[in-house]
Amino acid sequence: MLDDKALATIFRDARTHNGWLDKPVTDDQLHAIYDLMKWGPTSANCQPARIVFVRTKEGKEKLKPALSAGNTEKTMTAPVTAILAYDPEFFEHLPRMFPHDQTAIHWFKGKPAAEPTAFRNGTLQGAYLIVAARALGLDCGAMSGFDNAKVDAAFFPDGKFKTNFLCNIGFGDHSKVFARSPRFEFDEVCKIV
Repeated sequence: MLDDKALATIFRDARTHNGWLDKPVTDDQLHAIYDLMKWGPTSANCQPARIVFVRTKEGKEKLKPALSAGNTEKTMTAPVTAILAYDPEFFEHLPRMFPHDQTAIHWFKGKPAAEPTAFRNGTLQGAYLIVAARALGLDCGAMSGFDNAKVDAAFFPDGKFKTNFLCNIGFGDHSKVFARSPRFEFDEVCKIV
């Protein structure tokens, strides 16, 4: 079991960051994030997430027109913005990714279950990215508040992938964090049956 300090780093003390220190995130750190997050479970090991790590000035300028006004400055100043997308045709990789059942591709190909499976599991993988980044000492600011169609057109012009959400990654400026918002208590939202 993780010790209390590790749990605090990943959950209790971790915050959604809106401001960033002028400190770069390296290629090695991005690889380390992925190398942790990839182990998170997805149904039938489908792994539909596709990620573009936007770090360059040119990449940020390409992303900027899709951002809502409230998300522009924090995204433009973040060392990295991850575009968390998903592959609606993830099932094409199932013969490799789920070798236990070579018929798994047919569970999804041409079936209505493919899109929600891709979205759901891609979202899970995005959450794993946040936990991995925090575990490695980085801060995150996940967000909606952007035009999906514009991001897709700019970064996935072939139409193969669909954007889910954005996540700024870096070393957060703790002076720009909002006061901690409340959380529901167990009995308010959970039931044991």
